[in-house]
Amino acid sequence: MSRPDDPTGPPDPAAARPPGTPEPAKPDPANPDASQPDLGKPDESRPEPGAKGSGPAADAGAGAPGAETVPAWKAVLQGLGPRGLGLRIGAPLLALVISLGITMILLRVTGADPASSIQSMIDYGTTDNSIVDIVNRATRYYLSAVAVAIGFRMALLNIGVDGQYRLAAMLSAALGGALTLPAPFGQLLVIVAAMLIGGLWAAIAGVLKVTRGVSEVLSTIMLNAIATGLIAYLLNDDRLAEVRPGSNNVATPRIPGDGRVGSLNGFLSSLGLDLPGRVYGLLPLAIVVGVVFWVVVNHTRFGFDLKVSGLSPTAAQASGVSAKRMIVITMVASGAVAGLIGMPELLGASYEYSLNFPAGLGFTGITVALLGRNHPVGIALAALLFAFLDQTSDVLQEVDVPKEIVGVMQGVVVLTVVIVYELVRRWEIRLQQRAVADELATGHDLARGAAGSAS
Repeated sequence: MSRPDDPTGPPDPAAARPPGTPEPAKPDPANPDASQPDLGKPDESRPEPGAKGSGPAADAGAGAPGAETVPAWKAVLQGLGPRGLGLRIGAPLLALVISLGITMILLRVTGADPASSIQSMIDYGTTDNSIVDIVNRATRYYLSAVAVAIGFRMALLNIGVDGQYRLAAMLSAALGGALTLPAPFGQLLVIVAAMLIGGLWAAIAGVLKVTRGVSEVLSTIMLNAIATGLIAYLLNDDRLAEVRPGSNNVATPRIPGDGRVGSLNGFLSSLGLDLPGRVYGLLPLAIVVGVVFWVVVNHTRFGFDLKVSGLSPTAAQASGVSAKRMIVITMVASGAVAGLIGMPELLGASYEYSLNFPAGLGFTGITVALLGRNHPVGIALAALLFAFLDQTSDVLQEVDVPKEIVGVMQGVVVLTVVIVYELVRRWEIRLQQRAVADELATGHDLARGAAGSAS
């Protein structure tokens, strides 16, 4: 055994510490890692220093050593991508070029001439009648995608948008057809009723998730089936609908003239745009919804809490945000916007809910939201692209190309964009982590050199 003053013995840690330095925590035999700081794991409870805007640290998913801890599926849902301006512009352009190349290969495989097929689609899609149909389709797709994107921002998969908007459209149509109110109260009644119905129907999934731990994917899928059955039960001439004379179609009573929304053709004509078809009068409503969505998510405390709760519920709880409450509020907001999906068609074209009312828009919204990266501008461009492809699918039959190839083209575009964005995001994360490591190494070298010169 060595004496305390024996220079050959082991050094005394207490003697080696400078005066006033706290004694390091002793390891716990039962949990050796409890007292040791995890230097490789970031503190998720507070934002990254120097992060721009009000988003949390993982909002960008880059620039911090722990940024890659965000799972890939969550990064895709929340629209996380590269932060650099060049990469943010180059990634979608690269994805579109790749998807166009794959699409041309698919057209060649089907025996068609890719150049002539795409030219036929462009010629048909740029006619006046097609432009009106594309804009109207894109309006519905846009509202559907925003409803989905609200849930995506919190990593919630609201698969029930389709059932929410159809149930909201049917019940609000029945209400609008039963009451006659002067404008604009008639329109406001139907719109507010649709938002309330959609929000309440989506709230069921949110409550089940926070109280019973039921996945919102399963609950919203089941609620879609329940909504379909409920609509079939209520859309009956003995209940909320009536049979149209001379046909087998069943529909709710038609909304009176004071409850309808006129087209935008008069306004567009004043701007010099004379279009042959009726443009939805609620197109400005879709624009307002997109602006409100962008402002709330990116420039309010609620949007910050929304993203933090989706990235790390424990970090949100530590910062005083109730993740469970945010889940319910997010589902209600998503359902409320879903209730608006059917309003442009209901108040601007059909004026009734019938068996011919557009269906399946909720599932299209999922792909449009993914393609648009949950950003209002990206969603708008993606909605126009999908509307263009849907509108021009019929012309492909004239060049002996099956119209189903359009669905394949849409899937290729979405997959290519998602994959390219994720690969570019990870590449940027590695570059920034390497830069951080180089800066840390340089700092250690400077500190070592300063210590050597001082001695």
